[in-house]
Amino acid sequence: MALLEVNDLKTYFRTDDGIVKAVDGVSFQVEKGQTLGIVGESGCGKSVTCLTIMGLNAKRNTITSGNALFRGEDLLTMNSRRLREIRGDDVAMIFQDPMTSLNPVHTIGRQLTEAVLLHRDVTKSQARARAVELLKAVGIPRADRRIDDYPHQFSGGMRQRVMIAMALVNDPDLLIADEPTTALDVTTQAQILELMNRLQREFGSAIIIITHDLGVVAETADDVVVMYAARIAEQGTVDEIFKRPHHPYTWGLLGSLPRLDTDTERLVQIPGQPPSLLNPPRGCRFHPRCPYVMNVCKQEEPELKQVTGDHDHLQRCWLDEQTKDREAAKLLHASMAEATS
Repeated sequence: MALLEVNDLKTYFRTDDGIVKAVDGVSFQVEKGQTLGIVGESGCGKSVTCLTIMGLNAKRNTITSGNALFRGEDLLTMNSRRLREIRGDDVAMIFQDPMTSLNPVHTIGRQLTEAVLLHRDVTKSQARARAVELLKAVGIPRADRRIDDYPHQFSGGMRQRVMIAMALVNDPDLLIADEPTTALDVTTQAQILELMNRLQREFGSAIIIITHDLGVVAETADDVVVMYAARIAEQGTVDEIFKRPHHPYTWGLLGSLPRLDTDTERLVQIPGQPPSLLNPPRGCRFHPRCPYVMNVCKQEEPELKQVTGDHDHLQRCWLDEQTKDREAAKLLHASMAEATS
């Protein structure tokens, strides 16, 4: 049994303008010790997917269906008391902006020890010792002194490290990281990713990393879910997605990565804008931006189907496999040329 199994997850929001279909039929699994990358443009539904799993959407205007089975228990239907027991203990989340996620009027130590005391039968001194241990583990210098500092006394990279410490303080089995390296410089980003990989090896946690950066996915993930307009466009292992991508949207994401083997200063971009989730286009949701669009793309939405020869590789596109393999080969050739240049 997978540690987390999400089946046909749908999250709709009631608004004054109508129903926003933020997540519209998403399914995936995460095994213990595995890293799953969920990638896509802003607004594609990747963050809402994980907020739904964590039970953090406002209930008054949210419509949710499907299930999210964590060790066989459905996170979407369990009572609030049981969900609080799991959240922050068995399942933890690193939020996108540590400055708004950390309480500015409480010390780092108080926020860390509260997380321990809430889920563990320990004394305050034991909780503080655990907090100091985790701050050291994530690379905070002089952790025994800095534990009494406030969030504003830390740099952006250090606040992100504190958020990771807070998420890991109770040894969760599943860690969800929402854009953990956004707004960090390249050096700090690399340090944070290496830190997450090292802590995963030590604690054996499964990780879901939400990002728009395929470079981050390539470095950290075992499996990848590519989302577009609230649906999964492509899904597979890192090798399958990077070596044999089968969806035009994935080709666009890979083609927009910075290249070292060309003199041009302009990046390749995907034309157009993501569609409104209030009224998504008929047929394939990517067809208004797709250079390979056919009439069938405008009329019927393709199913998420297995790619021939790749057991766990799924894609949602009407193009024939010969065309897909040809385009994938072009991308692979370009990336190999970059690596050898």
